Amino acid sequence: MKYLVMVLGKQSDYDAISGKSQDGPSWTQSELKAMFEHMGAISDDLAEAGELVDAQGLTEPAQARLVTASKDGRPVVTDGPYGESKEVLAGYWVIDVENVDRATEVAARAYACPQPEGVPRYPVVVHPLDESGGTEM
Repeated sequence: MKYLVMVLGKQSDYDAISGKSQDGPSWTQSELKAMFEHMGAISDDLAEAGELVDAQGLTEPAQARLVTASKDGRPVVTDGPYGESKEVLAGYWVIDVENVDRATEVAARAYACPQPEGVPRYPVVVHPLDESGGTEM
């Protein structure tokens, strides 16, 4: 079964990583290296086990765009991504594993990613993919 394992973050987290933080701790080069090595090791292990379908880190939320439509149907594009949201998708793995217990194991490993003291820790979301091929909701 395929699952989407989602890592969450906020713009302020990206600011801290890039050294532009004004309201929290900034990441050192060694802390960044530890984070990237941890996440890379998860991807490497999943690939070696034949469980990795895709994995990506996303750019900072400030680079996202929100697309809606005007009354006449023309696209309306605004800076985004979501004005009301607290956390947004920071990265993900699509994995093909035996069961939800294995997907949860992967998520727990991602949650344990090293980070500086005082940096907020967000839940890692595990969501099954609908592989039915249908469009029913």
